[in-house]
Amino acid sequence: AWFDRSEGLRRLADDPFDVLVVGGGITGVGTVLDAASRGLRAALVERDDFASGTSSKSSKLAHGGLRYLQQGEIRLVYEALHERQRMITNAPHLVKLLPFLLPVFQGSGGVINKKLARALGMSMWMYDLTGGARIGKFHERLSPAEVLEHMPTLPADKIASSYLYHDATVDDARLCLTVARSAAIEFGAVAVNGASLRAITKDSSGRVSGATVHADGADIEVRCSTIVNAGGVWSDEIRTLDEGIDPDSIRPAKGIHITVPWSKIQNDVAVVVPVPKDKRAIFVVPWGEFTYIGTTDTDYQGPNEDPPVTREDVDYLLDALRFTGISDTDVLGTWAGLRPLVKAASSGRTADLSRRHKVVASPSGVISVTGGKLTTYREMAADAVDEVVHQLGSSVSGIARGSRTAKLELRGASGYHELASSTDPLTVHLANRYGGEASTILAMVETDPDLAQPLVKGLPYVRAEAVYSAKYEMARSVDDVLSRRTRARLLARDATANAAQDVANLIAPILGLTESEVQDQVNSYRSAVAHERNSPQLPETALEASLGA
Repeated sequence: AWFDRSEGLRRLADDPFDVLVVGGGITGVGTVLDAASRGLRAALVERDDFASGTSSKSSKLAHGGLRYLQQGEIRLVYEALHERQRMITNAPHLVKLLPFLLPVFQGSGGVINKKLARALGMSMWMYDLTGGARIGKFHERLSPAEVLEHMPTLPADKIASSYLYHDATVDDARLCLTVARSAAIEFGAVAVNGASLRAITKDSSGRVSGATVHADGADIEVRCSTIVNAGGVWSDEIRTLDEGIDPDSIRPAKGIHITVPWSKIQNDVAVVVPVPKDKRAIFVVPWGEFTYIGTTDTDYQGPNEDPPVTREDVDYLLDALRFTGISDTDVLGTWAGLRPLVKAASSGRTADLSRRHKVVASPSGVISVTGGKLTTYREMAADAVDEVVHQLGSSVSGIARGSRTAKLELRGASGYHELASSTDPLTVHLANRYGGEASTILAMVETDPDLAQPLVKGLPYVRAEAVYSAKYEMARSVDDVLSRRTRARLLARDATANAAQDVANLIAPILGLTESEVQDQVNSYRSAVAHERNSPQLPETALEASLGA
């Protein structure tokens, strides 16, 4: 089995499937992996690119969610921390433990809110009891001096004794892609991008019998017995195709992040910074030479495609960190995502699940999975496939009735540790993105040393990564390479605009792009970057200057 788009499209037309998953975000790819690993004939179609919606625009954390503890959702935190541990085990190349600093600030006149400090201490113990023991790391109390060692830009006169605990970071888009590739390569699932659902076909009794999928200008008639709707913020569009009316079940909330040079913050751990005016907190997370900051939380009414980062959004984050001296000239990258929050309960068979995600089956056999969070994607997928198995009933035999993914290592987990312990910086960089599969890229570099040159000036990615992503990771555009296969656009928006032509030239021969298609891609990428800079009226930034090079 191979992760190949044209082969996938051919199989969509030729083979019958037990389940067709619609949506290539983390919930969808998790579902196709869960289904295929149980022995079901499974396929997935994604309209744009894997993780191109919310799943590439998250806070990139696999975490229990301290704030859920404060809301009394102890079971939810327990589940999430359990899943965090599974992610670290199953994808060690993508999910990394990181210390989190929870600074406690003195109020006016040096007063510390005793009630708050007590509540925080309780939360820390709860967090340890539900998940800390598994990683062998418990929370610590830090003196003000120790706090400042971790983030010297904090206001020294306001820091009180604070807390350090552990959570994990994850490259969300790469996790998504890795789950999709695992489903295809290990278990023979079909997973294709650039393929959109146009219609749902039903038999005389009103049950799902197939779907019309549109790809490369042509319609494909797919035979399938069930459909899983993993459309995220777009899931109502898929339900409308099934039910004939828009159920209006999703309330999108927008969250944005900004990237600044690490040297401006100098945090060697993630820091949870309170936002005084609205009782929220934001994360300040180190990422190599950069630090990213987020997130906001605002109701969103506009179109689901490309939600804008506004001036107001950026100022909200900058204001919370004014004490560090950062300003809009330091903002190197921005991203905005929509959380698909579920409105009130809907009709249909609702599996009795945690309040955070819902699985609902329509009478025709379309199963919608909504809500949830990145950390619990595997559980959401397992619940969705349990419902698929329930719907299929006795029509399928010889399959595993329960989920098989709890201990399933993802592509790249095998061989990761030996590559990561190399003394060669390039090997280590690649290992931490591709795991054991980095050996393929290293072999490419060996054959053509020019491919070891930087892909984007000032960033750690190399040219071989663009070639690899077009050959083996179904990247079809400059944006796929710079936004999701690498995360260059998030780290250095303007520098990637300069690299766009080079990236296009690298992938064009592999994808068979014409000269005019190459130019279209470069122009569309550059205009997207300009739009991203102009919406919040950010100044153009030269990466070298901002990194102090």
